[in-house]
Amino acid sequence: QVQLVESGGGLVQAGGSLRLSCVASGRAFSRYTMGWFRQAPGKKREFVAHITWSGSSTFYTDSVKGRFTISRDNAKNTVYLQMNSLKPEDTAVYYCAAGVGLVVVTTESNYDYWGQGTQVTVSS
Repeated sequence: QVQLVESGGGLVQAGGSLRLSCVASGRAFSRYTMGWFRQAPGKKREFVAHITWSGSSTFYTDSVKGRFTISRDNAKNTVYLQMNSLKPEDTAVYYCAAGVGLVVVTTESNYDYWGQGTQVTVSS
């Protein structure tokens, strides 16, 4: 069983930066691959970024490539999402998720555990 708690969201002007954190409970954090998803008002939740259990491989949706960076610290049971050059269209609730042995990392149903989300609002 893994519990995930996100933090770091807030209000920022366009062009600004935020770093989201997701702390996991449980001893087996390093077994899990981790993803970040987001859900904007009136829209479906969408994939943002993924990182393997070792941190050696990452994957991003096209709209955030070059602006967002996912990383993890297994010693701290934490995964991060550094968001730079933020745009108003990045406004959403951001969720972290954990899964094991994922084949398709962009599909939310493949993840086993989810956090409650943190709000990111980017003003123009």
